[in-house]
Amino acid sequence: MSHVTLLTGPERRRRLDWRPASDDATFSNDLRERVVAAVLSGGESRRSAAKRFGISVSAAVKLLQRHGTTGSVAPGKMGGHRKRVLEPHRAFIEARIRETPHLTLHGLKDELAGRGVKVSHNAVWLFLRREGLSFKKNAVRP
Repeated sequence: MSHVTLLTGPERRRRLDWRPASDDATFSNDLRERVVAAVLSGGESRRSAAKRFGISVSAAVKLLQRHGTTGSVAPGKMGGHRKRVLEPHRAFIEARIRETPHLTLHGLKDELAGRGVKVSHNAVWLFLRREGLSFKKNAVRP
């Protein structure tokens, strides 16, 4: 039999205030600066500064590490787009498909590897799909 506990009052509020550790990017720059100043100028420990400003000890430590390495408390870049590895090889890929219509994804991947381009067959498939290229046989290309 499972045990279910209903949270009420302050305990419920504490649980609702929880946020994942990766959420530290949502702290304002003002709060970040005040935490760093409290530790560096005010002589407070990281733990007491974290408690005083309502953040985790881990977040306070990471803020001070960031300040020590970069000189800034601003959050780092999150996410972004990866450079498309196969884009510079588009002409080669198109030529190979024209020359060898029965070429497979794995075969094309191996040919690219021979040219020093290490990619998975899925990367090749995604590139072909995104570019509108196909291996399908049709009336134009037997």
